[in-house]
Amino acid sequence: MNSKKAILLPKYQKVFDKIGENIKLARKRRKLTAEQVSERAGIHRATLHRVEKGDPAVSIGIYFNVLKVLNLEGDFAKLAGDDAFGRKLQDLDLL
Repeated sequence: MNSKKAILLPKYQKVFDKIGENIKLARKRRKLTAEQVSERAGIHRATLHRVEKGDPAVSIGIYFNVLKVLNLEGDFAKLAGDDAFGRKLQDLDLL
């Protein structure tokens, strides 16, 4: 199967890099091996390595499964939760 490589501007790739780093640090704080996390998330060890490197081509579902293993699924629910810009646009329409 041919997969398309996600192309991101460097500043957006830095966001993914930081997410990957945070996931790796969370795993290490819990003293879990990469093998343990990958097994519990139902993914290959190589895929977890890609997540911890911030690979944007990894599906969002896999990121969620890894966060769930680390008991951080609540953080996932916060994504796009605060739409301040959208509310400002909506308020402008109300004037």
